[in-house]
Amino acid sequence: MIKPVRVAVVGVGNNTSALVQGIAFYRQTGSLGGVRRPTIDGLGVGDVDIVAAFATSPEKVGKDLTEAIFLPPNNFPRLDCDLPKAEVAVTKGLKDATEVDRVAKALAGAEVLLYSAPSGRPETAVAYAQAAREAGVAFVNTTSDPVARHPAEVDSFLKAGLPLLGDDLTSQFGTSILHDTLLRLLAERGLTLVSSYQVNLGGTEDFRNLVENPNTKKQSKLNALSTADKVQLAPLGYLPQLGSQKVAHLNLEAQGWGETTVSLDVKLKVHDPSGAAGVNIDLVRIAASALRRGQKGYVDEAAPLFKSPRGTAI
Repeated sequence: MIKPVRVAVVGVGNNTSALVQGIAFYRQTGSLGGVRRPTIDGLGVGDVDIVAAFATSPEKVGKDLTEAIFLPPNNFPRLDCDLPKAEVAVTKGLKDATEVDRVAKALAGAEVLLYSAPSGRPETAVAYAQAAREAGVAFVNTTSDPVARHPAEVDSFLKAGLPLLGDDLTSQFGTSILHDTLLRLLAERGLTLVSSYQVNLGGTEDFRNLVENPNTKKQSKLNALSTADKVQLAPLGYLPQLGSQKVAHLNLEAQGWGETTVSLDVKLKVHDPSGAAGVNIDLVRIAASALRRGQKGYVDEAAPLFKSPRGTAI
């Protein structure tokens, strides 16, 4: 009998809402629509239990997880499924590194800590990684704040005998993966790239945070592109009327045979949290499987699911 993955999450925002609801949806419907990997080492998408959750919002702390995921400013829509009470009360997240021990104790019983807090708080990300080591759980960093890119952090997980996955997940179908695919296609077909840009607009709280704290995100997005020297990234735009949807505009200008002009414009519109959840469900299963196998340090199997895996720029 498969033992479900016991996951603790940091951040009770839209990405966690999409993940929690999605697990319930797939358990009830048996659907595989939108699922990239139905099983990973025998673990299905429904074989994941959220056993702890951390947040800093006073409105969410103390609430059952299934209630907290619908509180403002969360705006990911309700999926068409029954959502049973999680029986998991949201715990106050750590304020600074002095609270690492408290968080580590709260992780008792978890196998994986999924760090899904807003980007732009590198000290906080490292502190949660420390809590994961103390608790003996695998750590997954979905944010652009560098953890898995820091050799010292990789070494610390290696010495602790624990798996480390990161940094900055690549959405299931988002701007970065689409942009990089188009850039690679141009190169494969022998076209010469002249210039390219991407514009990203969104209405989630994560977008609002990234507009205010963009320090690590730009480099991470560049890390995800095979050709970055002629690509411009416009500052992220926060438009609350978009809700949980993201709108991206891509432009590629190139030269074909005889230096003739090739121009491509693409518009992408997706529910951003769905794109995160569709990858997070794989990451937590990969992390748990690595932990159960006794794998130590950076998990290379998960590297393609991140914009900034080990060895990329900080």
